[in-house]
Order: sequence, then structure tokens, then C-alpha cells
Amino acid sequence: MSAHHADDGLPAPVSTLAEDPPADGRQAPPSGVVVGEDGRARPPWAARDPLLREYYDTEWGLPVTDERGLFERLVLEAFQSGLSWRTVLAKRPRFREVFAGFDADAVAAFGDAEVEALLADPGIIRNRRKIEAAIANAQAVVGMRGERFTPLHPGSPGAGPAWHGDGDRPARGLAGLVWAHQPAATPRPETVAQVPSASEESRALARALKAHGCRFVGPTTCFALLEAAGVVDTHLLGSWRRGASGIWE
Repeated sequence: MSAHHADDGLPAPVSTLAEDPPADGRQAPPSGVVVGEDGRARPPWAARDPLLREYYDTEWGLPVTDERGLFERLVLEAFQSGLSWRTVLAKRPRFREVFAGFDADAVAAFGDAEVEALLADPGIIRNRRKIEAAIANAQAVVGMRGERFTPLHPGSPGAGPAWHGDGDRPARGLAGLVWAHQPAATPRPETVAQVPSASEESRALARALKAHGCRFVGPTTCFALLEAAGVVDTHLLGSWRRGASGIWE
């Protein structure tokens, strides 16, 4: 959901998102957050645009534990390369249509005809390498479904009774792989400059995804995925969304 990153061409963590002041001229106070007209504090990147604000307020950082939801994020992050996250977010409805609702089985079966149709669709980002990567990643996701993944940090916080899977978090498939990289502790940033761009866990996740055949994944992108899916919480301490995942404080 941010600026292009050189390591893998995918979205960056929140730490890179707030270097410019909000478009309406409001300035972020020393804490790093911007207090909006509704009285809620957000990082600058989420205060400057209604679409990004809605995404931040209702989606970003909430736990995603299903295959379809995580596969969607992998695909969209790849397409974001070199563009703003807002551009991708605005095109997300059409992406969902043409990528079969991000059903991995359907996308894995895409062939030359589907690729050419996608390249001709002005409603999405038309890039052959990214389209082919999405198909390859779908095939990888299908292939790992029966695989069980052991958490790097077995003592990390659980996901609560509303979650599905073995015990307190997913254990198999793409969801199991992503959540196996939940850290033992999460950053507690006061400003965006204090948010890391990668971590031990994101580097391990990038290696694991590549080993399963995924493309366009690297440590920075994987950290962004962990952030977006609630596996790690990098909401600024002053933000009204800090702790929204119910996992971290």
C-alpha cells in the first residue's frame, strides 16, 4: 500500500507511507499521527484520501486467516509495483472480477487466452510479468494446501476463539505459512520513521514463499503482508486503530 520497493517490486510497509503532509494542509504532530475532523488519529498516509482512510479504518491490520483473503493481498501487492497503493485500491473491484474472486484454483488454471484477455482489460493494471506471477502464485497456493507449518515462535500471541484452524491460528496452506511467521513481539512505533521495513520473520517468509514457487515476494513485501493481515501490528501508538487486531496492544 505504498511506494515501490527495490527488493521485490511490491508494496512497502507503513513506514514509507507518510513522508508527505496530508493534502488538506494538516500537519502531523510530533507523535506522527494526524487528528482528523472526526477526532480520530491516523498516520498521514491514511489521513490524506477518503479511499485510503476507509481502507485503514476498516481493513488494514485486521487478522486475515483465509486462503482467498491472503492470496488477494499477494496478488494486489505484486500489481502495486511502481504505482501508488491508491491506484490499486481503486481498481480492486475489477481485479476481483477478472481474477475469479481470487479463487486460487480458478486462477491457477488460467492459460494463454486468459492472460491475453487480462492484458486487454483497461480496468486492471496491464503487465504481463505481474499477471503471470499471479498465476504462478495461485499454483503455489494450491500446491501447499495440505502442508502443515510449524510456527517460528510457538509462544507468540494466539488469535482467539473466533479463528479457524488447528488451535488458535491457521496451521495449513497459505494461511498456515503466513501465520507461522507471527513474531513473538510487535513493534511499538510512535512515528512512521520507527516502523521497520523488514524483519527476521518477513525474511523467513520470503524464503518460504519462493521455495514454494511464488514470485514477486521479498522481505519488504512480506513485512507489508504481515502488517496488512494483522500478523504484526505497526499501527502508530497514537492511532485510534492501534490494537484493533485484538492480538497486540
